[in-house]
Order: sequence, then structure tokens, then C-alpha cells
Amino acid sequence: MDFFQNLMLGLNVALSLNNLFYCFLGVLIGTVVGVIPGLGVLAAISMLFPMTFGLEPTTALIMLAGIWYGTTYGGSTASILLNLPGTPANAITCLDGFAMAKQGRGAVALFMTTIASFFGATVGIILLTLFTPVIAEYALNFRSAEYFSLMLMGLVAASTISSGSAIRGFAMVILGILIGLVGMDSQTSTLRYTFGVLGLLEGVSLIALAMGVFGVAEIIMSVRRVRAADIDPETLKLRAIWPTRDDVNRSWFPMVRGSSIGSFFGTLPGTGPSIAAFLSYAIEKRISRSPKRFGNGAIEGIMAPEAANNAADQTAFIPTLSLGVPGSATMALMLGVLMIHGIAPGPSMITDQPELFWGLIMSFWIGNIFLLVLNIPLIGLWVRLLTIPYHILYPAVLVFICIGAYTSGFSELYVWMVFFFGVLGFLMRVLDFPGAPLLLGFVLGPLMEEHFRRAMLLSRGDFMTFFDRPISGAIMALTGLILVWGIWSGQTYKNKTAQNESSNDST
Repeated sequence: MDFFQNLMLGLNVALSLNNLFYCFLGVLIGTVVGVIPGLGVLAAISMLFPMTFGLEPTTALIMLAGIWYGTTYGGSTASILLNLPGTPANAITCLDGFAMAKQGRGAVALFMTTIASFFGATVGIILLTLFTPVIAEYALNFRSAEYFSLMLMGLVAASTISSGSAIRGFAMVILGILIGLVGMDSQTSTLRYTFGVLGLLEGVSLIALAMGVFGVAEIIMSVRRVRAADIDPETLKLRAIWPTRDDVNRSWFPMVRGSSIGSFFGTLPGTGPSIAAFLSYAIEKRISRSPKRFGNGAIEGIMAPEAANNAADQTAFIPTLSLGVPGSATMALMLGVLMIHGIAPGPSMITDQPELFWGLIMSFWIGNIFLLVLNIPLIGLWVRLLTIPYHILYPAVLVFICIGAYTSGFSELYVWMVFFFGVLGFLMRVLDFPGAPLLLGFVLGPLMEEHFRRAMLLSRGDFMTFFDRPISGAIMALTGLILVWGIWSGQTYKNKTAQNESSNDST
């Protein structure tokens, strides 16, 4: 009975006029951001992050969450029409989506991806509703040793499981932790890495770091890369969106498999919607009786990954809300919203802030219905947005970034921070260093330090406290396995690449 009461409580919160407006605003912005190549969810959330200061915590999270899963809906549009993924999670959709567009079936592809996105999101929301309170109930037994071990596992997983070199991922995690330690020590009031700058006493701004590393750097990298394309308007009219019976029959099982894969990987730190989408596509191609169809307009090639990435978008909130441990850079920003509003994320949040938790979950249902309504009849509008010249778009985005940075602290120092981290983010892109581990290290670093100190005080300086306690010991053992596996897989990939290059040189 309590479960249904909580659902009704969340529904009442989500259906308030204020929350409905910001939910619609969030999914609308997310869809537009996803449609326009070169922009990303992190850039959008970073720019709009200062807006949340004047909102209630529940309303702020509802809006930012709408942007988060709205970008995945919109990202498929650019992937299908222009062969330019709106988000990394939509990259695999380009293979068959753009092939369908060239065959004159672009409208069908857009319609079916919208259905797959809604189906995957629905599965993810159901799992989020059922399992988050259960995980939080067991997490109430966690102490500082368990929290430190869990956060350490999240950082190790984020730097090793994600694409790229594990060593580079670790380097970014360490750099993020160092940046997060800038400012005044909360326990001893010792100044750390401030270099005499008074504005750094309270630490580096999360907004400035996110805007610079993800927003400014993304724009710089996209200026010369994004190009407009000619689109046949006849293939995008409403009468052309209806799929054939064969399309429908081929779509059901890929949607179910994609949703299952996405729901699982969404809960794991360092994986998320991108890996879920790529893996679901690979599985569909492997089990298909005619794998040669993939890459040439196979409907399964868009249904499975789109269902997977949207399911992962929803279940990514499970570790963030139940354990207070973000599994991705975007979830780290969500965690930052809670911390700025003075709410301690973790298992006690579900019982202490039931309106926030259940209101947020129920808003997911409403937001996905909004997205279903937006993305079907407004296909023509999204296509016209793609024709905006990028040389007009990116200066406006930079202006909004500077305004958002300045208003977050009303200091020029924040704008200079954005400039500094923008240059850093650009260099990271050029040198192929990942950005997500940097942001995760920045957010989790101070929390890890706090729990590490507390665990040391309670154990009187005994490091074995992280291994003696059953839960903490199991997490540390799992962290070691993830670390070994990440280094081994990275080295294996490096050796294969070297062998392929040598064989190509010999031929």
C-alpha cells in the first residue's frame, strides 16, 4: 500500500503546473539540443545549470532530467537525416538510419525511433521505480568505509570501462580530484592550491568546469566539422511516416532486447547509453539471419540501439539517487544540483525527501509522453532547425555560456575559469583524453576525502577497515578485478592495433 501511496504522491508533485512547465521546457530544450549536431547534453545542462539556483530542488531536477533524456530523442533526428549523431549514444543509429533516409524512408525511420525510444524509456522507468527503493534500503547499512569503497569503484570503472586508454582515464580522474580539492579545507581551514586567489577559497566552480570542458571544447571541435545537407521534403511529410507490417514485425524483439541491455548498462558506472547502444546493435547483427542487411537500412539497426540508450538514460538515476554515486558526467551534474540545494544524496534521501524522489520518477512518465507528442508531428520543424548555419549558432551559444558563468557567481573569475577549462578541454580532445572521468573525479574527490578521513578516525588509522568489513571488502575486491580487466583489455587492444598497423605496412 505504501508503494502506491508513494506513486500518488509523486504524481501529485509532477502534475503541479510549475513542474509541468519546467518538465516540458526541459524535454523541449533537450530535443532541440539533440537535433543540432555539435551540441551535447553536457553543454546544455552546463549552460542552464545556473537557472536551477532559483528553483525548488524537485523542479530543478525535473527540468535537467528532461534535458538529459530529451537529447537522446532528438539526437536520432540528426543521425538519420544528416548522418551526424546529435549525441554519442545516437552514433550507431547513423549506420541504418541514414541508409533508410537515402532510400526515401527517413520519415519512417524517425517515427520508429520515437516509438523505440518511448518503449525503452518505459522499461527503464519501471525498473527505476521498483529497484531504487530496494537498493536504498540495503544501502542504509553503509558507513564511511563502504561509501569510500563504492566511490573508488565508480571512479575506477569510469576510467577503465569507458572507451580509450585506461591510463589516460586514471590521469583524468586524478586531475579531477586535484581540481576538486582546490580551496579551503572544510576541517582544518587550510588553503590548498589557491595560489593567493581569494576567489578560489570556496573552490573551483562546477559550472565553469563543465561549461569549459564540455561546452566550449565541443563548440571548438565542431566549428569546422558540422555541415548542412540537402533534405528531400517529400520523405518527411506526415503521410510518409507510417511503417510497413514487415517493419513492425521486425521491431518488437529488438526493442525488448535493446531495452533489457540498456537497463542493465545504465546502472553501471562508466558505461551508460553509448555502450548500451553499440552492444545492442552488435547483438542484433550477430543473431540476425541476414546480417548483411545491417548498414543498408535494417529497421532492427535503429530500433535496438534507440531502445537501449533511452532505457539506460532512465536507469542511470538508480545509483545516483539510491547511493549518491554518479555513473556518468551528466549524473555528476545532477548530483551537484542536489548538493547546491543542501540535499545529501544517498539512501536516506528517498525517505527524507519522498516528494523529490517520487515526483522526479513520475515526471519521467510525463516527460516521455511530451517527447512522444513533440517528435512525431514536429518532424518538419526539427529538419528546418538543421539548416541553421553553424557559424551563426555557435557564437550565440558562447554568449550564453559566458552569461551563465558570470551569473553563477557574479564574478569575472568564473568567466576566466570557463576560458581556462575550455582550453583544457580542447587540448584533451586533441590528445584523446576523456572528459567524463575528469568531472567524476572533481565531484567525487571531496566526498571521497571526507569519507576516507571519517573511516580512518573510526578505525584509529587502520587501513584494513576497508577490507575487514564484508560489504566494503567485497567492493574493494570487485574494484581490483575491474582495474586488472581494464588494464588487460586496454593492452590487448593496443597490441591488436599495433599488429594491424604492421601488417598493413608490410602489404
